[in-house]
Amino acid sequence: MGSHPVEPDPGPGAAVDFTEVQQTEQFKELRKRHRSFVFPMAVFFLLWYFAYVLLADYAHDFMATPVLGNINIGILLGLLQFVSTFGITMWYVSYANRRLDPIASSIRHELEEAAPDVFIDPAGGKK
Repeated sequence: MGSHPVEPDPGPGAAVDFTEVQQTEQFKELRKRHRSFVFPMAVFFLLWYFAYVLLADYAHDFMATPVLGNINIGILLGLLQFVSTFGITMWYVSYANRRLDPIASSIRHELEEAAPDVFIDPAGGKK
């Protein structure tokens, strides 16, 4: 028995250096495009949400202004919260399909070619 420690087998995942992949121009572009959509949209939605909460808490008379029968501005703005959530989600899906997925697919394809036995097909089994 030697005094040298046994180095563990790096396994099949060792063929891909994901830190190196993150430094590629393609990955940087993907991250830039993702952030250019997500961060401004998150700020917009949070401002819109907190505006609604603050109006509901401090502008009772304004929120209680009738619009149509028993429907008031507060109810309309509350429903618009749901509508805007779904709208942002649909917009993001469309954006991702057009601007993010082609780059992500390209990166994935390159990684699968470099180390085919590392990636597992979601349908089961190795890809």
